[in-house]
Amino acid sequence: MDIYVYVSLRDRPGSDKEPGSGNVVRRVSSTVVLLGIVSLLTDVSSEMVASVLPLYLTAAVGLSTVAYGFLDGIYQGVSAFVRIAGGYAGDRGGQPKWVAVLGYGASAVSRIAMLPVTGFGAITAVVTADRLGKGLRTAPRDALIAEASDPKMLGRAFGVHRTLDTIGAAIGPIVAFALLAAVPNSYDSIWVVSFAVAIAGLAVLVLFVPNLKTTSDKARIGFRRAMREITARPLRKPLLAAGVLGLLTVGDGFLYLALQERDNFAATYFPLLYVGTNVAYLLLAVPFGRLADRVGRAKVLVFGHGALLVAYLLAALPAGGIGLTLGTLLLLGVFYAATDGVLPALVSRLVPAEARGSGISAAQTVVALARFASSLTFGLFWAIQGPSKSLVVFGALLAVAIPAAWWLLRGIDRAGATA
Repeated sequence: MDIYVYVSLRDRPGSDKEPGSGNVVRRVSSTVVLLGIVSLLTDVSSEMVASVLPLYLTAAVGLSTVAYGFLDGIYQGVSAFVRIAGGYAGDRGGQPKWVAVLGYGASAVSRIAMLPVTGFGAITAVVTADRLGKGLRTAPRDALIAEASDPKMLGRAFGVHRTLDTIGAAIGPIVAFALLAAVPNSYDSIWVVSFAVAIAGLAVLVLFVPNLKTTSDKARIGFRRAMREITARPLRKPLLAAGVLGLLTVGDGFLYLALQERDNFAATYFPLLYVGTNVAYLLLAVPFGRLADRVGRAKVLVFGHGALLVAYLLAALPAGGIGLTLGTLLLLGVFYAATDGVLPALVSRLVPAEARGSGISAAQTVVALARFASSLTFGLFWAIQGPSKSLVVFGALLAVAIPAAWWLLRGIDRAGATA
């Protein structure tokens, strides 16, 4: 029997009214909370590495912005190569937990593999292994969240998961900053602690997360059926919109490096820039999830990219200060809160339950590939004309893409409600 966790003090047990009709039971399954704890620990681990990686690669290893753009592209997009496979494997076997275990395990191993590597090729291989693990686990994990949740409260369920995830993402950079403050340039200590925390997250997944079957034996689908569901009409426009917006989404590392170039505060506290974004995301993930359930997931998704556009413009200003830096971090947190959990919640209602993992992975694959291309392109732009002009160019293109995405997503929430 599922245990439920109440996420609002106004929510009272014993009410069976529909959302929006007064006193409402607003709850998420314990499976969602446990998966959130797994993600919390994993994000402590991954964000310890991610928060120092741009500085480590450009200052300690000495990579150019073009080379960093390539690595950032891999960090953003290489997971696309296994996302479809991960989603399909979870759907085909009907037990996505064990596919997720494989993905989390691969990422954990990559942390300790950072210890002996120094060259560009070796670092690229380790980063690739980490991102392949992420790609393998994400869709099966999100399919478990969708399976354990009331369809009318998917946005809230994903918001709760992302909130827990983001607590870890906020803690990770603080731990990394503390380690570097205690022992300057002690990157090896970061890799070791990161590995230990990742193993703890993997243990929670293996030992405590229930092995939910997302489909019955008769409902399990073949690869051709999965591909038909992915390319079916209801998914075409959301996938196209996600791809167009993803092409113009600059990686966080580039934004933080741009802030560092103009601002002493950002340069001094570089790892803590990730904390600012993640704290904003942490505070807003559940409210934006609930808002998406109420007003429409497509509207919130598009709004999030509007916040990203304003973040570009603030980061592109020639002179900064602590106020503009914090404003940029806040807007970046708004972007993630309005998009990260909202997109899988939107897509999961457009495909049958037996193809849910494949549908979610298709959207994530499109976004990952688009962001891979975005990182490569932005790295080249930076090398040619610097960060400020590059951000202005991407901002102008995003300003055109946002209304185009809105046009593509018109009515998609109504279609999902009847799927």
